[in-house]
Amino acid sequence: MIVMNLFQILAICGMLSPIIYTLMWIFGGIIQPDYSHIRDDVSSLMAVDAPNKKLFDKFIITSSTLLLVFYLGLHWGVNGGEGSIVGPLLFVVSGLLGVLVALFFPLDEGGEIVTTRGKMHLILISLSGILCTAGMVAMWFRLESI
Repeated sequence: MIVMNLFQILAICGMLSPIIYTLMWIFGGIIQPDYSHIRDDVSSLMAVDAPNKKLFDKFIITSSTLLLVFYLGLHWGVNGGEGSIVGPLLFVVSGLLGVLVALFFPLDEGGEIVTTRGKMHLILISLSGILCTAGMVAMWFRLESI
């Protein structure tokens, strides 16, 4: 019988997240005839007028939630919780922004950024990427001190 501890389960969540995200992107290009993996961004799959928006919202919320769960365990999983919480905290905020974008700020119709909701989509996605990158740098400094 295989017994996993909490950190192993959280690590699996972190591994499943990009797999689900990538499958969503590939699957989206297959079932949406006008979608191009080269021309269109991933947000177009969840845009206001997207034909399968609800399906892809479920994919992105699942992926973001798995990543968020992984991030929550990251602080305690690295060096027993010793060290700065800055990196994991930046990751958690980045993950929360991903869920918020999926729930409340889809891309405007046709990928245009016209409404406040569309502008918030762009702002929050950009901020999420910046926070995630900053979280990686903070974790690098934390791991250097071990």
